[in-house]
Amino acid sequence: MDTIRGLLWKPTPEEQKRKCNALVRANVRKLDRDIVSLKSTEAKTKTFILQANRRAQKQPAMAKQANQEVRIFARELIRVRKQAGRLNTSKAQLQSVQMQVNEAFSVRKIEGSIRTSTGIMKDVNSLVRLPELMGTMRELSSELVKAGIIEEMVGDSLPDNELLEGEDDEAESEVDKVLTEILKDKLPAGKQREEELPQAPEEVEEEEDQEEMLAQMRGRLEALKS
Repeated sequence: MDTIRGLLWKPTPEEQKRKCNALVRANVRKLDRDIVSLKSTEAKTKTFILQANRRAQKQPAMAKQANQEVRIFARELIRVRKQAGRLNTSKAQLQSVQMQVNEAFSVRKIEGSIRTSTGIMKDVNSLVRLPELMGTMRELSSELVKAGIIEEMVGDSLPDNELLEGEDDEAESEVDKVLTEILKDKLPAGKQREEELPQAPEEVEEEEDQEEMLAQMRGRLEALKS
């Protein structure tokens, strides 16, 4: 009997509204935690840049390697900032969804019916594709479908290559701008980009070891983000 009653039970509009708001708040908290984590990663990456730059100045024999690290960390910093910007945009979008959902339920209360919202559907479709929000956004979209606010479930997550599009090869001018911001007067005079420096034969032989070291550096930064 309880099973039959459970199958026939339908949540009231107020219960649906409370559940949708709870899911939105859960997603906002998740984004807030991720944004704080990225700020911590940004601060640590700035420290790595300063440390590598000091090594380049104090240990001439390691200058080339240290300068490579400086530029790699600068690229990582650019990626972290872009990701933080994306999450801040998503948070504003999510808060907009909450306002629109509450408005839809208010209209339902007044008019006795609810209209589907293409605006909410578009925002939810964008948000559910973010890896950071995929789980709870799918639950929210399911509740919005049940409430009649959107018409259908939304698509799959964005592939990694689309999320990071344009971030693998940041413009060198952008890297220079970041380094100028962080290092200020600590930049060496007459600095040349690493790829513009002529290579001696013995330097070419060191490339494989340096690539391995730089891969380890990237691993350290990825660990900081997780």
